[in-house]
Amino acid sequence: MPSPHPRPRRRRLVVMDVDSTFISAEQIDLIAAHAGIGDLVAGITERAMRGELDFVQSLTERVATLAGLPVSVLAEVRAQVRTTPGATGLVRELRGRGWPVALVSGGFHEIIDPLAAEHGITLVRANRLEVDGGRLTGRVSGPIVDRAAKARHLREFAAAEGVNLADTVAVGDGANDLDMIAVAGLGVAFAAKPLVAAQADVALPGPRLDALLSLLDEH
Repeated sequence: MPSPHPRPRRRRLVVMDVDSTFISAEQIDLIAAHAGIGDLVAGITERAMRGELDFVQSLTERVATLAGLPVSVLAEVRAQVRTTPGATGLVRELRGRGWPVALVSGGFHEIIDPLAAEHGITLVRANRLEVDGGRLTGRVSGPIVDRAAKARHLREFAAAEGVNLADTVAVGDGANDLDMIAVAGLGVAFAAKPLVAAQADVALPGPRLDALLSLLDEH
């Protein structure tokens, strides 16, 4: 019999990876497909997510292959992006509870920002693609968001939102998410690589991201 006085929910911060977590694809793979090198870049992406390659080095190499592409390709990629099943409902419920939601990504602001705005998410950290003369240069502008940066941004968001670190939740699927999964009060592997699932507090098999809600109610 349920308690007549249910315990009030504590306020939590939910920080999510983007590629293959909040959205169903890898941004750089979609961009590379427009350059006709999709298979090559997807193979490097897969190895980086499994932890076989250093993320910064692999991202630098993958972005270099995009040199010369017109910046208009980013709008085409944005049109291709689809959120993971259940992602929209998850964010709606979390925001309804008054919980801040953040996206941290090894992907790109140019693609993520419109998607985040559409979902009312204002806490976003990602990479930026350097552009010159209307074309991608093949370089990233500014520091790369790697696994250490993701953990750092989680801490920064928690401090800014007044949420105890113990009440933070990190959700991701690849090796680049391991540090934030480790530092969060609850680290969740979503449809993740075996390396990540083994190190997270909880593993959700997917395919629906809103399965996180029942998990949060249990923890």
